[in-house]
Amino acid sequence: MRSHDENLTLRHDHLSRARDEVTTPHAPTELDEVARRFQLLRPRLFGIAYRVIGTISDAEDVVQDVWLKWHDYDREQVEHPEAFLVTTTTRAAINVLKSARVRRETYVGPWLPEPIDTDANPELEAEHNESLSFALLVVMEALSPSERAAFVLREAFGYEYEAIARILDTTEVATRKLVSRAREHVASGRRRSVPVTQHRTLLRAFVAAARSGDIDELERVLASDVVSYSDGGDVVHAARIPIIGRERVVKFVAAFSRWFWAGIEVHELEINSEPAIAIVADGEPVTILSICASGDGIVRLFWLLNPAKLERISAAA
Repeated sequence: MRSHDENLTLRHDHLSRARDEVTTPHAPTELDEVARRFQLLRPRLFGIAYRVIGTISDAEDVVQDVWLKWHDYDREQVEHPEAFLVTTTTRAAINVLKSARVRRETYVGPWLPEPIDTDANPELEAEHNESLSFALLVVMEALSPSERAAFVLREAFGYEYEAIARILDTTEVATRKLVSRAREHVASGRRRSVPVTQHRTLLRAFVAAARSGDIDELERVLASDVVSYSDGGDVVHAARIPIIGRERVVKFVAAFSRWFWAGIEVHELEINSEPAIAIVADGEPVTILSICASGDGIVRLFWLLNPAKLERISAAA
């Protein structure tokens, strides 16, 4: 049996050869066309994997593994390459999510998805922006892996039930039940969204009130049933349980307003196709603040402080 390092070396060599086959100038070959078509489909494959798993690195690994499998596969046996690749990606993402769920059960404090900078990844926006919503990804954490995959394929990418059934290796009746249960749960955990301008206005008003410690303004912009989630893992000090209710959230935010905002800069950016705030210290984002906004005000606050989840934002910045 090969060691872990040997496996990594072999994988790296294989990836290098595959990359060279795509980039080295030479007469076009069948493999060039295979690589070109895969690259065209890559944003969709990544979009499926990211929505199912909730982390960028895992989604990227899934897509790379699918490419390696496709590269070595007997493609003459595949009648519909796109269906094959989508199926392989979805099933791999489900398997990754199942193992990730075990790790997330022991995560210190609330676990939140890894944010994605949609300004830096515009191809993701081509597939139903709302399905990238940070609040929706959080709600989907309560779905089973099969429910989540079925919901993503149907709601984000518009696949027919028959196609989803083939991808998930189940019946069309079972697929409809998976999507129906997922829709019911998502509907129960979401509030009607507001236009992006109102979303941005609420976010700006909250940040201004939080920085100044304006309790009256905080109470005005927060919904009565607001919940604040802080994801610091075991790396950064953060609230280890959700803070529930307007009164408690106002006290929570006011308690750290005197020191949290000192010596920092606030930058607006777009996370998961929605306005968000990057709190920057010494040129590096240390917190990403995202909200779920409704007609009643802000109903969810998502504070991302775990440095591992901010690495891609730092690179983009």
